[in-house]
Amino acid sequence: MQYFTDRLENGTSSTQTDIYMFGNMSVLLAQLPLLLFTLLNSFLYQHIAEKMRIAGSMVFILLLFILTAILVKVKMDQDHFFSITMATIWFINMFGAVLQGSLFGLVGKLPPRFNSLFMSGEAVAGIFSGIAMLLSNIFETDPESSALGYFITPCVATLLTLCCYLVLPHLRFAQLHLENVSTKTTMKEPSANSSGMSHHTFFHCLAKLHKFQQTCKKLNELKQEPTEKSTVPQVFKKIWVMALCVTCVFAVTLSVFPAITINTKPSGLFDGKDNIFVPVCSFIVFNVMDWIGRSLASRLQWDSMKSHSFPFFVVLRVVFIPALMLCNIQPRFYLPVFFNHDMAYIIIMSLFAMTNGYFACLSMSYAPQLVRPKDAETAGALMTFFLALGLSLGAAFSFGLKRIL
Repeated sequence: MQYFTDRLENGTSSTQTDIYMFGNMSVLLAQLPLLLFTLLNSFLYQHIAEKMRIAGSMVFILLLFILTAILVKVKMDQDHFFSITMATIWFINMFGAVLQGSLFGLVGKLPPRFNSLFMSGEAVAGIFSGIAMLLSNIFETDPESSALGYFITPCVATLLTLCCYLVLPHLRFAQLHLENVSTKTTMKEPSANSSGMSHHTFFHCLAKLHKFQQTCKKLNELKQEPTEKSTVPQVFKKIWVMALCVTCVFAVTLSVFPAITINTKPSGLFDGKDNIFVPVCSFIVFNVMDWIGRSLASRLQWDSMKSHSFPFFVVLRVVFIPALMLCNIQPRFYLPVFFNHDMAYIIIMSLFAMTNGYFACLSMSYAPQLVRPKDAETAGALMTFFLALGLSLGAAFSFGLKRIL
């Protein structure tokens, strides 16, 4: 943020830089395409090849981040820099929405634990960015060098992800779940196993035979199902509870984090260490506990997807909004400070983050299980839209909550 602020000031007074409203505009131009294109992806994904949606989006995101990194070293007037930056924010989030929706649809075809792994990956990314912010503050790196490092990192990560995606279709596991391998391909497996039968123990052969029988059973079930996919409204009727749950989870989270919690001031453990307090207690604590919550969801599913208490506990997370607003957030004009000590803030933030990861991950994992395997991709794409809707609602609520603080 300091990099963008410096580029937009460039010798002008602070009152003049307010005309750009960079913070508000960047949030707006990030949320609008995210919401719009996740919705479009839910309806149009059947008409555009999966490889084009996923690989194509990653290629464009890579090019846009390369452009953003190059702009760090290119001098230009503030108006042109602002316009180009806003355009890149729009298009990165546009392709990001298509990519995320397509990947959730792809993961929806896999066993449920892969949804948890996929969601955990997002939390790990948050931990990485929090550590990067902390190191940047500790070593007092100049804004231009920090920005260059920040923008080169997603270039490398996107390129690595693209390579992994291109390798994915060649994995036998992926062929079984994603492409529904033909009987001809499957029938080759026993001959391959039988050729090496003399080298295996009796029990190992039985295990292989059992695995092959399970594979054949899965293929037979797929053949007996209707070949036509359900329409989007038909799929939504089956997953609407989980869709509203994931919307509620992220609406509650984004209403206070990070727009309000970023202004929390240290009192107790981190007195006089403002540059460390926010990266550690707001971002790293949140992302680590969020990751723990998402990882826990792969081992403990409570409540079940058909339980009526699951939506109740999701809605109950609303109590974290007043709890965090009563922490030492400055400036404030109306509400008192009730939780003044840093430890109280850390405990509330930890529970807030862990429940966010846990309930978000369960909601995203349960939805594909409520529909037929052929409709899992549609369910995943729809859930991505409602996730983006929750993010947008939360960002909108944060403006109102700031006013009553």
